[in-house]
Amino acid sequence: LITIALSVLILTLWQVFYVNPRVEAQREAAQIEAQRSGETGQQAGEASNLPSAGATQPGSVPGSAAAPQAPLSRGQALAQGQRVQIDTPRLSGSINLAGARLDDLLLKDYHTTVDKNSPNIELLNPAAVSEGYYVEVGYTGNALTGAVPGPDTVWQVQEGSTLSPGNPVTLSFTNERGLTFLRTFAVDENYLFTITDTIRNAAGEPVEIRNYGRTTRMGHPQTAGIYILHEGFIGVLGEERLQEVKYSAAQEGGQILPSKSADGWLGITDKYWAVTMVPRAQKDFQPRFAYFSDGRERFQADYLTDPVTVAPGGEAKVETLVFAGAKVVDVIDAYEAQHDIRQFELLIDWGWFYFITKPMFYLIDWLFKLFGNFGVAILATTVLVKLIFFPLANKSYKSMANMKKVQPAMLEIREKYADDKMKQQQAMMELYKKEKINPLAGCWPILIQIPVFFALYKVLYVTIEMRHAPFFGWIRDLSAPDPTTIFNLFGLLSFDPSQVPVIGHFLMLGVWPIIMGITMFLQMRMNPTPPDPTQAMIFNWMPVIFTFM
Repeated sequence: LITIALSVLILTLWQVFYVNPRVEAQREAAQIEAQRSGETGQQAGEASNLPSAGATQPGSVPGSAAAPQAPLSRGQALAQGQRVQIDTPRLSGSINLAGARLDDLLLKDYHTTVDKNSPNIELLNPAAVSEGYYVEVGYTGNALTGAVPGPDTVWQVQEGSTLSPGNPVTLSFTNERGLTFLRTFAVDENYLFTITDTIRNAAGEPVEIRNYGRTTRMGHPQTAGIYILHEGFIGVLGEERLQEVKYSAAQEGGQILPSKSADGWLGITDKYWAVTMVPRAQKDFQPRFAYFSDGRERFQADYLTDPVTVAPGGEAKVETLVFAGAKVVDVIDAYEAQHDIRQFELLIDWGWFYFITKPMFYLIDWLFKLFGNFGVAILATTVLVKLIFFPLANKSYKSMANMKKVQPAMLEIREKYADDKMKQQQAMMELYKKEKINPLAGCWPILIQIPVFFALYKVLYVTIEMRHAPFFGWIRDLSAPDPTTIFNLFGLLSFDPSQVPVIGHFLMLGVWPIIMGITMFLQMRMNPTPPDPTQAMIFNWMPVIFTFM
C-alpha cells in the first residue's frame, strides 16, 4: 500500500512539474521558431550530409526543399503550383505535381472535435505550411542517368484527372538522356496508396538508379506525452521485430540507422493516425530515422534502395505502398494479409501484453457491434472479465474474511509481544497455521488480474474506435475526461477550473470520478481494517488519491 501510494505521488508530481512544463516549453519554442523564421526570412536548408533538393548524388536521400521566407497558410500553399485531386470515400486532398508529392490529405470520417461540423483532420500538409507533413518517392542517379525525379521535378499528367478507387492517375517525366519515368498512383477505399513507377531507358547503355522514399514532418509534433503510448518513428525492419524511436531520441542522436532490410515498412505514427511507406523495389534498402535542425526543425523517416539497373531499350518497375490514415484495427489487419506486409499490425501500439490486449479489443469490438454503444461494451467486457476471474477473486475474499476473523487474536499477540518482534512473528505464524490462513492468499489473485486490467486500459487508450464515441447524457466523448467538475458545481458557475495554472487538470473532478471514489471507499470498508494506524490511514486516503488521479 505504501508503494502504491508513493508511486501515485511520484507519477502525479512527475506529470505536474516535469511533463506539463516540458510540453509548454516545446509549444513556446515552436512558436518562437516560426516567428523567427518569418522575421529573418531564413530558408529551410538541406542537412549538411545530404545533397540539395533535386541533386543526383548517388547513395543519399534528399532533405527538405527550401521553404518561403515565412510560413504560408494552408490555402496559400495549396494555391501554388499544379495539383491532381484525390477523392475517396474516406479521403480528400491532392497530389502536388512538383515532386509528385502527397502533401494534402484530409480524413473525411474524423473531425477535430466531437462536433460533426468541426473541420476534418488534416493529416498531410504542404512543406510551406508551418506544420508541413508529406510523403515523397524519388530517385538518386549519377552523371550517366541525367536528372532523375526528386523534390523539384515537375511531373506531367498523362492520364486521369482525379485519383479515386478504380480510377488511377498516371504522371510522366522524361529527362535529357532519354530516361522516361511513368508514375501511376492508385488508391483503395480506405487509406492505402500504391505508387508504381515504370522506368524506360531509350539510351544506348545501362543505367543504375536508387529509389528513395521519405516521410517528412516539419516542426515538433505535439504528443500525448504518456509512457504507455508510442508516438514518433516506427517500423518493422531487418531482423528486428519492431523499431520504435521517440522524437526526443532522434533529436539527441541526429539520425538512427536500423539494419538493412529486404522487406518491412517504416514511417511516423501518432496516437490515432500514421503515415508509413512499404518499399517494393525487390531490392534491399537502408532505412533511417533522422532529425534536422538546419533552417527548419524537421523529422524524417526515409529509406534508400540498392541500385536498380535499367538495360538499354529496357524497362524496370518499382512499387511503393503508402499508408496514410486512421489506425483502424480491421483495416490494418486486412492490409497485412492482402499485401503481405510483415507485422503491419504492430502499427497499433498493443504493448507488452499483446497476447492479452488484442483479444481484449476484439471482445470489446464484438460487444460494441452487439449493443451499439461503446460505453456499454466496456461495462459488459468488465463484467465478463470479472466473471472469469471470480474463482480467484473468491479465494481472495475468503482470505480477507479469515484475516478479519482472527484480527482480535492478532492484536492480542502484537500487544503481548510488543517489545519482542521475533516472538511476535513466531506467534503470528502459529496462529496462521492453526487457523489455516495464508496471508498472501488475498494478494496473488489480485496480482494475476493486474496485467489483464492493464491490457483493458491500454486498449481503451490507444484504439481509435473509442475516439469521440458517445455514452449517455453529457458524456459525448469516451476518450476525453468527464467534462463536468464539482469545483464549478457541475456547470452552474461560469468558473473554468481547467484554466488554473499547473493544477487545473486535477480540478476537473467530474461526476464519474466522484462515483468511482465513493464505490472504492465502500469496497475498502468491506476489507478488514489494518491494525497498523499508518496502513489504516493509507486505506482511508487511497480513494481520495485515486479520485483525483
